[in-house]
Amino acid sequence: MRKDLDQKADTKNGGHILVVPYPSQGHINPMLQFSKRLISKGLKITLAITVHVSKTTKTKFNGPIAIEMISDGFDEGGSKEAGDPGVYVQRFKIVGSETLTQLIEKLQTSGNPVSCVVYDPFIPWVLDVTKKLGLIGAAFFTQSCIVGAIYYSVQKGLVKAPVPADQAFSVPGLPPLSASDLPSFVAGVGPYPFLLDYLANQFANIHKADWVLFSTFDKLESEVLNWMAKLWRVRGIGPTLPSMYLEKGIEDDKDYGFHIFEPKRAECINWLNTKKSSSVIYVSFGSISIVKQQQIEEIAMALSECEHNFLWVVREAEECKIPSKFLEEITPEKGLIIRWCPQLEVLSHPAVGCFVTHCGFNSTLEGLSLGVPMIALPQWTDQPMNAKCIEDLWGVGMRPKVDEEGIFRKKEIELCISEIMEGKKGKEIKENASKWKELAKEAVDEGGSSDRNIEEFVAQVMSFATH
Repeated sequence: MRKDLDQKADTKNGGHILVVPYPSQGHINPMLQFSKRLISKGLKITLAITVHVSKTTKTKFNGPIAIEMISDGFDEGGSKEAGDPGVYVQRFKIVGSETLTQLIEKLQTSGNPVSCVVYDPFIPWVLDVTKKLGLIGAAFFTQSCIVGAIYYSVQKGLVKAPVPADQAFSVPGLPPLSASDLPSFVAGVGPYPFLLDYLANQFANIHKADWVLFSTFDKLESEVLNWMAKLWRVRGIGPTLPSMYLEKGIEDDKDYGFHIFEPKRAECINWLNTKKSSSVIYVSFGSISIVKQQQIEEIAMALSECEHNFLWVVREAEECKIPSKFLEEITPEKGLIIRWCPQLEVLSHPAVGCFVTHCGFNSTLEGLSLGVPMIALPQWTDQPMNAKCIEDLWGVGMRPKVDEEGIFRKKEIELCISEIMEGKKGKEIKENASKWKELAKEAVDEGGSSDRNIEEFVAQVMSFATH
């Protein structure tokens, strides 16, 4: 049975949750989707975004989610205004704690007090504020359980980073991992190595949390979830995609509802409508990844020389890296290059046969939940670990070999394109992708594992509110 979000949540029972995401699109969207599921269960939701995010979003929020603002101390430019990530983190903690406390105190006198705060562990100080005010605190991770287990191991001193290149690493549910499989900060490669402490600190106060929620589902990461469940009250409540792309249980839930970039929907979909089924290679590296010029050039050559059509998302800031010769030679029939697109609509379009991805966890979950085979070109942070899972744990894609400079070369990319689009291995990958698509739907459908976990969480929030 579909549920209409515009029907007001039952607020008489005091079931009111404040949701506090880290201020970036990849963190806000999963928490927005979780919020919609909670509303469908009868809870009231208030979303706290930063002043800067409210000024820069391309979306006008509407519907049943109330919007409030807190400050990160950089209201005009956010993290870019801060310049140094370390400066931003410290300032956000100081100013954010103060403005969040003021917001909660305001909501507590509004006639419908908050009983629970769902927060992003990227900003762990939110839990300290929550507990100081005597509320339920629920951590909501937008990374995989497997990646969470690795950062937890670092935070606890069970693993010393950087992990040497020749040292094997073990995580429950996975075969031994090499350093190249690990998040870049743990392996000691890539930019901003000091951010490892920041990421490990997601777990510094996790013992205070009443719930630890992950945007995953039981069958996707069962062994790691079971291992974590011995430490905290851990639950998988995902995948956190709009309902219309999964079990279709929430009326008109077709979009995340939050965009920093303006998607060129008509141009993308009209172009895809002219292509044959499973004939298009879709390429996107997400909302923040900065791709090396050399890597862009290798991708361009692979797309130019393969026999398939392509849709390539290149953000405005990255456009200058595309070779001018490539742009001159590519016809509108062969390929479409666009600054941003409605990714869920693209991935679910019958013309798309393959997703070349940077392996951010949101994109990974979207590709997996929509049954699209993937070619994994991870860049940094948790992406190498997600790529490992795509290829070896879930069997829904391939990862090209990388050279000594850290570049995926044209030839290796071409081999993966050919294998997935036409090869024997590609057939097996497509079968696995279809299987995971059904399991993702099953998890969030009524009575599924994620649906049951959400029901359990809602019951405790309701109980707290009535006592």
